[in-house]
Amino acid sequence: MTHAEETTTETIKTLEGLISILEDGKLGYTNAAEHVENPAMKTDFLEYARERALFIVELQNQINKLGKSTDTSGGGPLGALHRAWIDIKSSFTGGDTEAIINACITGEEAAVEKYKMALEENHLEHDQIYIVSKQLNSIQNTLSQIKMRAN
Repeated sequence: MTHAEETTTETIKTLEGLISILEDGKLGYTNAAEHVENPAMKTDFLEYARERALFIVELQNQINKLGKSTDTSGGGPLGALHRAWIDIKSSFTGGDTEAIINACITGEEAAVEKYKMALEENHLEHDQIYIVSKQLNSIQNTLSQIKMRAN
């Protein structure tokens, strides 16, 4: 394998990792929206879920440009991080708004970590760095909005 091919493989792995945490977030927010009573929060959560879906498409486009098709059977190397969002399900059952918000915060903090790691790994090209940074900013904004709700 040439160095370039190796870099491409690493890049794809990084992007796929981000996609799987975004998939978790999308699902997490969709679940949150179903279980929260407050109509304004419901709207926000659905908006966050929609944003995650757009982010997924952006990253999939980057992977496609690298010549790999994106089949969405992703259970990538991020298995452990999925736990953050899956815990949400258990806290949702009671419709406990605080628990739902805290679960969303946990999920988003995991996503922020993952994004920062992706940017530090140096496998990404200029375009990808731009997209990943932009998405990270947005996730951090979402996180602060949710944290404000928690108080």
